[in-house]
Amino acid sequence: MGISYSTAKWMAPTSFLIDFAAQQYGMLSNPNMKTIHDRNLSFFSPQPFFIAGFFFPQQLFQLAWLYRLYKLDPKKPGERSELDQMVDFVPYYSVGNLCIATWMVFWNAERLDISNIFVIINSLSQLYYVIAKLPAMNTNSTSSILTNIVSKTFAGIGVLDMLHNGSVAFAKDQPATTMVKALTGVGFGLASAASDWIFGGCLVYDLVALAVGQSSLDSGWAKTLGAYAVGSAAIVAAKNLAR
Repeated sequence: MGISYSTAKWMAPTSFLIDFAAQQYGMLSNPNMKTIHDRNLSFFSPQPFFIAGFFFPQQLFQLAWLYRLYKLDPKKPGERSELDQMVDFVPYYSVGNLCIATWMVFWNAERLDISNIFVIINSLSQLYYVIAKLPAMNTNSTSSILTNIVSKTFAGIGVLDMLHNGSVAFAKDQPATTMVKALTGVGFGLASAASDWIFGGCLVYDLVALAVGQSSLDSGWAKTLGAYAVGSAAIVAAKNLAR
């Protein structure tokens, strides 16, 4: 998915602006995205304000990353290697923003089956990049730090997006089965054991958002999710402190 420096420098901010415009549409339209959320609930419905609370600071990191992408000069040897890593992420970043924007249109139209397609494309793209493409973070490089933060937070919230949209699209008003509860615990446990502080922190945040969201729907399941969040945090901490 290699692209030129000049293409990357217009593609990334354009996709950001399209996504930002779609989010404004989602919040200001009638019905808005929260209205759709409130009338389509399932066993993976999070507290919606947790998602808003996640994306506000995450978008600030995106803006810092976009500024670095625009500022770095490939003609300067010291900046070229930093820029190469950022440009490598741009196609995944742009696909993610465009998928989220398109998801918003179908979500607000209450076509949750179609919106789920774009959630899956986005989430799997971000997870693929983080797992298979993202170089180890260089703490001496601002560009590397920002690329790691932006890509891993996109992937981390993407896990929650897949669980949420999939459940409301195909299991509306249904409680979590024993199998769902078991797979959730095992899945988050294994993912936490393979995560660094950034992605692992996102997984914990996902579980907390789910626990709070489920507290008014199924208190028993909410308590289980809360326990999973504590367990996930312990696994992430133990794994990373042991390094």
